[in-house]
Amino acid sequence: MPENPDEILTLLPARLKNARRERGLSLEAVANLSGVSRSMVSQIERGESSPTISTLWNLTRALQVDFAGLLEDTETTDRIEVLRHTEVPAIENMGIGCRIKILSPPEEAGGHEVYDITLRADGALNSQPHSRGANEQMTVLDGAVRVISGTADEVLQAGDTARYAADVAHSIAAVDGPARVFLIVKNT
Repeated sequence: MPENPDEILTLLPARLKNARRERGLSLEAVANLSGVSRSMVSQIERGESSPTISTLWNLTRALQVDFAGLLEDTETTDRIEVLRHTEVPAIENMGIGCRIKILSPPEEAGGHEVYDITLRADGALNSQPHSRGANEQMTVLDGAVRVISGTADEVLQAGDTARYAADVAHSIAAVDGPARVFLIVKNT
């Protein structure tokens, strides 16, 4: 790791940008995952602003890298990356009465995504069509849900799994109480 603070400030913007690109994340995605505004992320990556410790912490957590990792050239291959349940990124403002935990790594966004979705009794997640050929596989962990994909409509109970097209309008809604599902989205 560089000893000179000026060298660190010189390396940091490019390393943050490279970490974001390696994970296939847009500025908007990093902003959503980190809570740092899109414009601030952009300014930091261009070297126009130096992040505070708090901002850097949020960015490194969103990018799933540590500060030292941003400044080192070598990568350790024999390691286990752990994201504790308290650190799992979650989205509260999508759908109605649902909380979406993002279990897949950021670099998988737009490809193979994994979610843990909790729906309140009145909860629903209505989705517009994804990319052509996209599909979803959902397993009901608790409760019951109604799945609609295009004109197909099914009710699933705990333990049931459904596979359906996600390149058409589709939705997941709790039936008769709260529910929890494990969802895998595969975009082609």
